[in-house]
Amino acid sequence: MRLDIRFSAVTMALTVSLWPALAAAQSSDELMGLGVDALRGEIGNRYDAALALTRDAAIISADNPRYLWASQAKAQCGIALGFLKSGTKDPVSIGKCDDAFNRMQLAPPPPVPPPVVSTCNRTPYIVFFDWNSAEVSGEAATTLDATAEMLRGCGYPGVKLDGYTDRSGSDSYNQGLSLRRSATIRNFLISRGVPDASIATEGFGETNMRVPTEDGVRELQNRRVEITAK
Repeated sequence: MRLDIRFSAVTMALTVSLWPALAAAQSSDELMGLGVDALRGEIGNRYDAALALTRDAAIISADNPRYLWASQAKAQCGIALGFLKSGTKDPVSIGKCDDAFNRMQLAPPPPVPPPVVSTCNRTPYIVFFDWNSAEVSGEAATTLDATAEMLRGCGYPGVKLDGYTDRSGSDSYNQGLSLRRSATIRNFLISRGVPDASIATEGFGETNMRVPTEDGVRELQNRRVEITAK
């Protein structure tokens, strides 16, 4: 734990210290217009920032695109630096390096876990799922235990479970996966004393994303079931 915290702090310090240099060039076209030495410095800064992120335990364990784009930036910036050793500006690797670095910066952080339910509230509660999974995680089980207690204690006549997926996979497969996720949460709540007849389930597949993405993108915040008391 101590090592993870220390490395995250180093990563943040490195990114902040590199930012003034990184801000000097905003596009691959501007990068290509730099002299070889200046370009080597810009690409080197991008490589160092990407390398730091790929070694950050918090980024590695988080289910979001930052690690993917950091890995891509590290690889492409490394290729560009290899060309620059001989004074060659390779537009392909430079463009991919800069694009992946920018995407690495813009990728969303991991979602904040939903709060444990402690009062009667009809506001939707959310549990998240691993990619291509309909199984309840340990974190989701904690939220569901508290939700079941709230549903039993507050006297709500019913509860609605709406299942969703991210945009990786086909529409038809994701529709079925969203229904399986709702069914899993239904069975969990029943096992915790919520009456079977009070629970309604539905699956919405890839629709109504919490985080809009392109088709094929794996996004944790879209892989979910929303629980609403009625």
